Amino acid sequence: MNQLLQRLRIDLPIIQGPMTGSDSPQLAAAVSQAGGLGFLGCGMRAPAAMLEAAAAVRAATAKPFGMNLFVLETPRPDDAEVAAAMERLAPMYARLGLPPKRPVRWCEDFTAQFEALIAARPAVASFTFGILSAAQLQRLKSEAGSFVIGTATTVAEALAWAEVGADAVIASGMEAGGHRGTFLGDWDGSQIGTLALVPACVDAIKIPVIAAGGIMDGRGIAAAQALGAQAVQMGTAFLACPESAITPAQRAAMAAAQATDTRLTRIFSGRPARGILNDAMRALAPFEADIPAYPVQNALMGPIRRAAAATGDAQHIALWAGQGVGAARAMPAAGLVSVLASEWHAARANLGGHGFGAA
Repeated sequence: MNQLLQRLRIDLPIIQGPMTGSDSPQLAAAVSQAGGLGFLGCGMRAPAAMLEAAAAVRAATAKPFGMNLFVLETPRPDDAEVAAAMERLAPMYARLGLPPKRPVRWCEDFTAQFEALIAARPAVASFTFGILSAAQLQRLKSEAGSFVIGTATTVAEALAWAEVGADAVIASGMEAGGHRGTFLGDWDGSQIGTLALVPACVDAIKIPVIAAGGIMDGRGIAAAQALGAQAVQMGTAFLACPESAITPAQRAAMAAAQATDTRLTRIFSGRPARGILNDAMRALAPFEADIPAYPVQNALMGPIRRAAAATGDAQHIALWAGQGVGAARAMPAAGLVSVLASEWHAARANLGGHGFGAA
């Protein structure tokens, strides 16, 4: 068993991606109970909902689990920017019978969420979209006893997390579904594939690296370990599980999709994210450069996504999925973890077991 698995107190190098908005306590508990590490995506959960979700996982399993937050400052967009964005979305609002209305708030308050995270005391806490201060990170370790993981899309970001005291880093390649976690540098320059990013991060930092992006089976887990990663984080692979909270429309879209059907887009949230191409992405593609940054666009698109989901309209919801979507398997999470473990052991055996570490 490698250093990371020992510290996380898990049997398998399999971490379920947080997938904010698509996760569930049932999914996290099932993955943890099966020997991996289940995760709650709490970026859009209110503090009370965070505590409720953590309690639900604990009611279902005594195994460790993680909670993830978006590191955000509450925005203060000017009225002209908001008005222009709402005008751009007016045809979609009208199509779905929605009255255009400025959101009451743009996002959850990160400070309040952080306090709830400390109160929840998860075994593992991870962060995306930004970076904690050294003081915040130390509070999380000393008061909650959590193992802290930062998300990096470049070596510079991995180094930044190591410098503030993170226990491990997720090296998230551009193949990954959902939002890019970039917080240093420009978007385009941060679109680095998993195969290039993981070994570069392993060579640059002394803390464990977790590979993410395009990993869908046991061969991918073994390959990531061959690159120096001690574990993998898998999001799209677990989206197809019945325990996830995605809509029937998204399940159908995923079942029919291949890698060539996914795109990076800012239109749904204002932050680059990978999902399956649909009509909303096509309609707003010409305005990518004008769209307000996350979370403003995310809040403005919220009513559209909710109304479309309620009617089974897959053309106006965010169909987040990574480039491995064509290999997603619709099976219960515990069964998927078991299959992944078998595939991983087989891949290691086929390669002679060299360089992968003990199970």
